Amino acid sequence: MDTDFYRMKRLPPYVIAEVNAMRAAARAAGEDIIDLGMGNPDLPPPQHVIDKLCEVAQKPDAHGYSQSKGIPGLRRAQANYYAHRFGVELDPEREVVVTMGSKEGLASLATAITAPGDVVLAPNPSYPIHTFGFIIAGATIRSVPTTPDENYFTSLEKAMAFTVPRPSILVVNYPSNPTAEVVDLAFYERLVAWARENKVWILSDLAYSEVYFDGNPTPSIMQVKGARDVAIEFTSMSKTYSMAGWRMGFAVGNQQLIAAMTRVKSYLDYGAFTPIQAAACTALNGPQDIVEANRQLYHKRRDVMVEAFGRAGWEIPPPPASMFAWAPLPPALAHMGSLEFSKQLLTEANVAVAPGVGYGENGEGFVRIAMVENEQRLRQAARNIRRYLTSLGVNSSAA
Repeated sequence: MDTDFYRMKRLPPYVIAEVNAMRAAARAAGEDIIDLGMGNPDLPPPQHVIDKLCEVAQKPDAHGYSQSKGIPGLRRAQANYYAHRFGVELDPEREVVVTMGSKEGLASLATAITAPGDVVLAPNPSYPIHTFGFIIAGATIRSVPTTPDENYFTSLEKAMAFTVPRPSILVVNYPSNPTAEVVDLAFYERLVAWARENKVWILSDLAYSEVYFDGNPTPSIMQVKGARDVAIEFTSMSKTYSMAGWRMGFAVGNQQLIAAMTRVKSYLDYGAFTPIQAAACTALNGPQDIVEANRQLYHKRRDVMVEAFGRAGWEIPPPPASMFAWAPLPPALAHMGSLEFSKQLLTEANVAVAPGVGYGENGEGFVRIAMVENEQRLRQAARNIRRYLTSLGVNSSAA
């Protein structure tokens, strides 16, 4: 019997899982690991959202199959969010679908619209689903940069000129995971014009739409005139409302893409548990204090981390958005590579980070730091890192 499965052959070893396994083993051995590796929010959702979940779960008729595309009230709530946040009017019936997090949404859309041999343009480095969702579906990936400068558009033009078959899909993700880069509306305007000219679908991942700093709200590609002709956009409630484990997300935009994705999902799932969807409605329609509170929380953590790690001898550029910092390895240790550095940071400093190479070959030389521990723990991480760097003879400032 053949066990050399086609799709398994297309998936390389998951580098980040290697560090995760070491972290789990260290914790099992009783070590106090400061986990800055996985982007797992450490705070609960608002109490009124949890209360709604419990209330609806008490209803006898709430435990059957739900709707794969999402209950109508939740799709309307997401449309309302786009209206008041971005000034974009959406049809909840034809332009909105509920997903089990943006990750599932991207995977379902890849299944719906990708044929074996299709070429997909995806950022490198990038969150793994942006590439492997399409690789699993049979596509070939051509990498483009993440940095939204002139070189980005030059890379797009080269890809269209020299790739056979011509690319049909472009994945974008701003604020970026893992690099935390951001774009302005002018970038999206140019991108939509390019996509219309080249007949390329744009898949925009806007999972970190509300985690922005320094008073600079992140735009949506849907704000651009004509975007719905070529684009679909994914959002998530995971970070905005600290609901990561609830697996609640959305896709909005082009009706053909929404319809294709909805059809595939109808074969794969019956939608999220109805009480979770009802509670998600409450989150979107109710008080939005938590959105600003979480934004300020991550902003403060960013400032504490940058200051404390800098004093420990590791200079980290402050991210303009997201819950992550994209940190170059300390110059004296750059020869290690991101995987070995991450391993040593775990074993010698009890601090877990994610090796940049796990997000693509262009991520080598960096690690991703998730700001998911409180300020006291971030300062403790800095002290641990300072001792580690000092043990290697790397100079640090007085902390």
